[in-house]
Amino acid sequence: MTKYQTIDVNGLNIFYREAGDVNKPTLVLFHGFPSASHMFRDLMPALADNFHLIAPDFPGFGQSSAPLHTEFDYTFDHLAKVMTAFLEKLNLTKFYLYVFDYGAPIGFQIAMTHPEWIAGIISQNGNVYQAGLGDKWATRQDFWDHPTAEKRDSYRNAFAPATIKGQYTFGTEPGKVSPDGYTLDIAYTQTPDYAERQLDLIFDYQNNIKRYPQFQAYLREHQPKLLAVWGKNDPSFIYPGAEAFKQDDPKTRVELVNSGHFALETHAQEIADLIKEEFAE
Repeated sequence: MTKYQTIDVNGLNIFYREAGDVNKPTLVLFHGFPSASHMFRDLMPALADNFHLIAPDFPGFGQSSAPLHTEFDYTFDHLAKVMTAFLEKLNLTKFYLYVFDYGAPIGFQIAMTHPEWIAGIISQNGNVYQAGLGDKWATRQDFWDHPTAEKRDSYRNAFAPATIKGQYTFGTEPGKVSPDGYTLDIAYTQTPDYAERQLDLIFDYQNNIKRYPQFQAYLREHQPKLLAVWGKNDPSFIYPGAEAFKQDDPKTRVELVNSGHFALETHAQEIADLIKEEFAE
């Protein structure tokens, strides 16, 4: 049974889902954009017999506090610091880590800072390599190199309803994606200041790419057991990003599933089975 809880972290209410037996190994699940911990709603029950599962919503996402962007630094470095404090408050200092999309730079920054915490990593379309960047990133590079208010405004289409639905359905078989996830994500876009905080994060994403060499150095030095399971039809983080983990971490297993960016929407059970094969005790 999944429980839904909130904890105060540095004055922020951080919402999280919890399932499974606390005596089992812990698996922390970090969501991506434009979603929140509800993206794990099918995966968590499939893993609850084998793991103690914790899935938080980042600040500014889902049910967690969302301070105004003028009062809170919406950067990935700051989100990683808040999530570090969240883990410390729950006394989670040894766990498996599942990272997806935005969760990857946040999770890898934590892993790099606290390598002793990490028992293993599942990266599901969670990229830390140039090889994994799809075509859209060239346009973003121009925005980062030559930012203007007009270019910033153009990225409001990143969270338009049609764009969000497309993130869920592109690269998937017709009729296989439930509307539940993208409908909730679209609803969250209507919350106050949503656009501005997300635009801040889009601009800051450039710093994640600059940290890729540091993340890769962490993998080479510590070589955690790593499962890279990828929706192979994802246009944002293309599957060579999954294969690239092998060049730095020989303990990597790569599995490609016939899905898009939100692979859990169509392949939650298959991904759960892979996680159990690799990490369940």
